[in-house]
Amino acid sequence: MKRLLASCIGGLGGVLQAAVVFAQAVEVGIRDYHYHPHELKIESGTTVKWVNHEKRTSHSILFLGKDGFESDRIFPGESWQRKFDQPGRYEYSCGPHPEMKGVVEVE
Repeated sequence: MKRLLASCIGGLGGVLQAAVVFAQAVEVGIRDYHYHPHELKIESGTTVKWVNHEKRTSHSILFLGKDGFESDRIFPGESWQRKFDQPGRYEYSCGPHPEMKGVVEVE
């Protein structure tokens, strides 16, 4: 069942900071040095796409932990995506801006 609880969470002015999503693909916006939403719950098999909406700053997605890795830099207007096939909690930050934090929880 494809059920999208919050498809435009980032468009709500950042009022809501967490979303539970049951879909094939989900977008996380990057703006004002924050991930929108910064907490995301998804089903296994869902792809998360991070899109940089900044005007001048590049970012990356740096997954923490022993199996962590960092995406290539995402420049303004660009995106990067990852499919999550395994249940778990995936914490991440921005490589060049470690104060930016997010988490993907896969059910």
